[in-house]
Amino acid sequence: MTQTAYHGAGTSTARAVCVFIHGRAQSPEEMVETVLPRLDAPGLRFALPRSPREGWYDAKAVDDMTEMTETQLAEALGIVRRAVEDARRDCPDVPIIVAGFSQGACMTIEYLMHGGRADAAAMLTGCRVAAPSDTLARAPLSGMPIYATCGDADPWIPIWAFQKAVGELAAAGARVRSDILPGRPHEVSDAECAEFSRILRAVSGGAVPLEGAA
Repeated sequence: MTQTAYHGAGTSTARAVCVFIHGRAQSPEEMVETVLPRLDAPGLRFALPRSPREGWYDAKAVDDMTEMTETQLAEALGIVRRAVEDARRDCPDVPIIVAGFSQGACMTIEYLMHGGRADAAAMLTGCRVAAPSDTLARAPLSGMPIYATCGDADPWIPIWAFQKAVGELAAAGARVRSDILPGRPHEVSDAECAEFSRILRAVSGGAVPLEGAA
């Protein structure tokens, strides 16, 4: 299978490109089937990088950082960076959004905090990799709009880890809107899809999303 799958608008007609990162034990094809059809964002091209293993890394969200996790994370970040670079090469004059669900949301955060660039981002149920650590990479984000969500019934991402990540993104200079959805299990809800769609439309239309965000 190819490392990056594509969906939506072609390179010559795309108004924006969203690099969307799947979660653990998922695939680009699953994201195309379960999430992307619920997004209302005409003219979007989606680039979906593929993990080389079951997950982008083996550790759980709240495990401490280990040498193996550092190695796997570096490999995974390289795949995401190449997907973004390919998107900029193929569609050089349009905005780039980086987003993901679950472990893909964690990868979105790490991509940004390790110096990756984008015009906007969305982390749908994520936190920092090795969330307990206070010595993680923190690149400046300089006003980048970020939409961050989690469910208070989600069994994989603890609320404290999600809120810690949101705090670090804001401290790095991002403009963050964060939503904690009552009773939402480990999935992307229709409410999240609606808000994410609004952000995608705004970015692809040249508007600034998340006005008034902290």
